[in-house]
Amino acid sequence: MADTTSPSRAATAHRRVRVRRTGAFTILAMLAAAAALLIGPLSLPAAAEGTASVFDAKAELAADGALRVQQTITFAGTAPANVSQTFELRQNIVGQRQYVMQLSDVTASIGGQTVAPTQSDHDRFRTVTVATGGANVVSMSYTVTGAVRTIDSGTALQWPLLQGLSAQVNEFTGTVRLPAAFNYLECNAGSPNSPVPCRVATGGTGEVPLPTFRDGPLGEGQIVAVDIGFAPGAVPANEQIKELWTVGRAFSAKPLPLGIALGLLVLGGLGLLAMHRQAGRDATAGEPARAGQFVPVGAGQTEFRVVGEVRPGEIGTLVDERVDPIDVTASLLDLAVRGHLLITELPRASAYARTDWELTRLAGPDALQSYEQLLLDTIAPVGGIVRVSELAGRVQDSIGAIQDKLYDEMVGHGWYERRPDSTRSRWTRLGLIGIAAAVVITALLALLTEFGLVGIALIALALGLMFVAQEMPSRTPKGAALLAGLGALRSDLMSHPTDQMPPGAELREISEVLPYAVVLGGADRWLDALVAADDDADADSTDLTWYHGPADWHLRDLPDSLRNFITTVSGLLFAR
Repeated sequence: MADTTSPSRAATAHRRVRVRRTGAFTILAMLAAAAALLIGPLSLPAAAEGTASVFDAKAELAADGALRVQQTITFAGTAPANVSQTFELRQNIVGQRQYVMQLSDVTASIGGQTVAPTQSDHDRFRTVTVATGGANVVSMSYTVTGAVRTIDSGTALQWPLLQGLSAQVNEFTGTVRLPAAFNYLECNAGSPNSPVPCRVATGGTGEVPLPTFRDGPLGEGQIVAVDIGFAPGAVPANEQIKELWTVGRAFSAKPLPLGIALGLLVLGGLGLLAMHRQAGRDATAGEPARAGQFVPVGAGQTEFRVVGEVRPGEIGTLVDERVDPIDVTASLLDLAVRGHLLITELPRASAYARTDWELTRLAGPDALQSYEQLLLDTIAPVGGIVRVSELAGRVQDSIGAIQDKLYDEMVGHGWYERRPDSTRSRWTRLGLIGIAAAVVITALLALLTEFGLVGIALIALALGLMFVAQEMPSRTPKGAALLAGLGALRSDLMSHPTDQMPPGAELREISEVLPYAVVLGGADRWLDALVAADDDADADSTDLTWYHGPADWHLRDLPDSLRNFITTVSGLLFAR
């Protein structure tokens, strides 16, 4: 039976019967009948075993659209042990949908005796089997709902009165009692995939008041399907349409789901922007606050001076809101330059051996921040000596505490209202929860509805929250002012002449600049300035107060030595 509904027909005086037989078909039928008379022995024998001589179906359509069918199968010859009929209860229609019919109240009788039929479902079909017990007459009745469908001109009953029978049928007869007048009727029979008009389809006249259908012979599994149309409101449709799952349907771009998805993206994006501006945007900075500057001390001479005791490790954390390995390494260099630590490069055991250094704890002249004190205590006790190769086992358990104290310094100095790591972590957790929830919602929407795009929008917003979370820590006016000042300091480190240090104090002054340049940029040019300050050919193993080299070491070796030291220490401090 076709999946689409039939067009309406123009009504005659009271009702119109449409018999879909063409002249060519009539001629073919007459020729077939003549051939049957001539080759009678080759035609289907009426009394062959397992062949129904008559299949009679009497159907009645209720006012609510339920169709009750009573069918009688008469075997002229020996009846098969079992007779079964397979009903197609789901039919595909355009748009990835299916008509769904319900079969109920299935009963059977053999020779007037009620028997219990067996039923089995497989895929879209239900098979009803009746044991004949050798009886020649088998009756079966059932009720089907969902066979009255909506068409352009009203509604239509569309149902195969014969389908899926496990026997050949010599003659099919059927009638349908209706609760209202019909507009048209059609009947198709034969193969389910290519049916042709029934031999007889008539009704609505004084002689044949009920729609009546005849056809045959029919092979095993062939159909006789009726299509009877009604005016709008005459018989209510009781069709059930199931939407089939497809990717296109799950993520439909229809106006409603697409509009909701776009609306969520717009509103959610505005919400994320507002959230960032409120909780993640720095306060308005006043006058930039300097962390360090070059101060003139004579004609063509300048010195580098730290302003406000802002340390290199704190600068790095203020700039990117994270305690990075370079921040801790720069703190070590700064502690060495300030006299709290001596870094001694050891001679290599061979040309291909790894470089190692000794870190000697000294009693420095100035006070330490809490994170600096913990860092020094972790590396080496006062007066102690530790090799860099031994750092991994000494500091890995304490590096988290050192980071905590650095974050506390951010709040203690008044640069942040809350620790940037905890603020970021809280929003990141919310973002991860949002992503997980959005994925689950998307899966459910895609499986059960056509609003999958709404779920995709939710995932995008959750990812946006993850992105915004990384920017959530907001600096106070004091922190924002210092950040602006750091921009000026970085510009000075990248452009200030390196040959203006007071004569005789070049090594000390450039050394004070170096830890800040490691964090903010320009370290290479200041290392080159240290090399240029060497005015003799003698070894310089102890010329720097904070970095000593092997006996044949020169200041020209410092750039490579210090780069090697920074890379090695940064890797060891944060190794896992």
